[in-house]
Amino acid sequence: MTVSIATEPPRTPDVEELLRLGDEFTLALYPADSCYLLDVSELEAPGVTVLVGRDADGRALGMVAVVAKGDGTAELKRMFVHQDARGQGLASSLLADAETSARLAGVDTLQLETGPRQLAAIALYERRGYVRIPNFGPYVGDPHSICYAKQLTSA
Repeated sequence: MTVSIATEPPRTPDVEELLRLGDEFTLALYPADSCYLLDVSELEAPGVTVLVGRDADGRALGMVAVVAKGDGTAELKRMFVHQDARGQGLASSLLADAETSARLAGVDTLQLETGPRQLAAIALYERRGYVRIPNFGPYVGDPHSICYAKQLTSA
């Protein structure tokens, strides 16, 4: 499958559909108070970069957001790949592009939160060099959250 990945605004019908599908997926796995999903208005905030993967026909198949914190760190949010495109390398490509985007924005460390039932996501993050860290921010104390980080620049 040929997919192109580019920075896009989140308020387009097909990206909003990916957000809706991501919400459904997450809420089917975890209680609502353990789902830390940014909505479209939060994705439009300054310092947020949304990357969208599209097939040759222009169909949005996956997305990820990088939320810069302004302190040399950023958080990966809303990583989601449509079920029609899973297992074909799109998540890995989105993650690589998110890391590049973060690095170009001066981010030293990229953090993320996922859940213990998302085994494919955990395997992907660990393959790409993310290491488990103590839960941070709103995820502290949540048994449905697992946090990871990756150093993007050498010390």
